Amino acid sequence: MLFGSLFNDVLIDRINEAGDAVDTLKVPLSYGPKDRYLVRLQENPDLLRQINQVLPRMSFEIKSVEYDRDRKLNTIGKNKNLTNSGDVLGYQYNPVPYNFNIDLSILARNADDACRIVEQILPFFKPEWTTAINLIPEMGIVMDIPIVLKNINYEDTYEASFNDRYAIIWNLQFVLKGYLFGPISTQGVIKTIDINFHETNCIENYIDAPTVEQVIITPGLDANGNPTSNASLSIPLSQIEANSNYGYIKDWFTNIG
Repeated sequence: MLFGSLFNDVLIDRINEAGDAVDTLKVPLSYGPKDRYLVRLQENPDLLRQINQVLPRMSFEIKSVEYDRDRKLNTIGKNKNLTNSGDVLGYQYNPVPYNFNIDLSILARNADDACRIVEQILPFFKPEWTTAINLIPEMGIVMDIPIVLKNINYEDTYEASFNDRYAIIWNLQFVLKGYLFGPISTQGVIKTIDINFHETNCIENYIDAPTVEQVIITPGLDANGNPTSNASLSIPLSQIEANSNYGYIKDWFTNIG
């Protein structure tokens, strides 16, 4: 997930009395509510048993999802991309914009660890951080996704007295302005257009009317990849892909009868 990848490489140093870093700890990040880790502390506050949940750590959770009408795209707009064969076009309708409200919780035993984590996050959100992501690799859709820091809460909890600190918790509330995409469909690529002109004054009788003119339009591309309208200079039609920068070759036929 994009959101989690932003915070999965936070490191903090352990400092001795001389001010030197004696150890570097990577802060674990996982998906889930912070309450599960607080219950873990209550059941085993001294962390004496062999487990994989220790402090400091971070967790994030999707709290709600809301439709964002301000970022609505054209409903019938399409994104298109060729498949590997070059003769089949994949298409996908424009995505639907949604805002994902996500909470990031930072849990630590002491204020020093908590501050070292927070100071690696807050300076990048002013209050927005935008990152590019390849959302649909099959379609080549790369979009900039803004993530907005909306609110910050701080908790310093105690078990019994002020001398028995339970945990320091920073709650950072974000809004990820994302999109939801529909399925990818495919269709063949049209490379030839054949138009027939009939001689008739009544549209109902056009099927039986004789053809007086015909025009056939095909792509034109020379061996150097340049567009052309000259059929004698064009490479074979089977070698021209739908996304090539081709020209148009028009062949007119008259007095067909």
